[in-house]
Amino acid sequence: MAMQSDITHPLKELRVDGGASSNDMLMQFQADMLNVPVLRPKMLESTAWGAAAMAGLKAGVFSSMSDISASWQLEWAFEPNMNQDQRQFHLSKWQTALKRAKSDI
Repeated sequence: MAMQSDITHPLKELRVDGGASSNDMLMQFQADMLNVPVLRPKMLESTAWGAAAMAGLKAGVFSSMSDISASWQLEWAFEPNMNQDQRQFHLSKWQTALKRAKSDI
């Protein structure tokens, strides 16, 4: 949607993290609305993991950024499961809500 209009190539998947990513219904809705798989890792707290990984890189636990990237593990993949008509319905409702919110500012 907005994010897809900002990127130069088609979105093939969305990797998520953080507290909201533990909400299965939200992640499925993201997959449905974006029409791409949403991938949730086993380690949801990426900020803490990133700090630890950088310390590990400096301490020699990891030899490269590639080693850190290779440690990413999938917990669950949410596959799109919504038809185009349903997607368009939800998008039009979202656009209406945005217009109303902007008019109140």
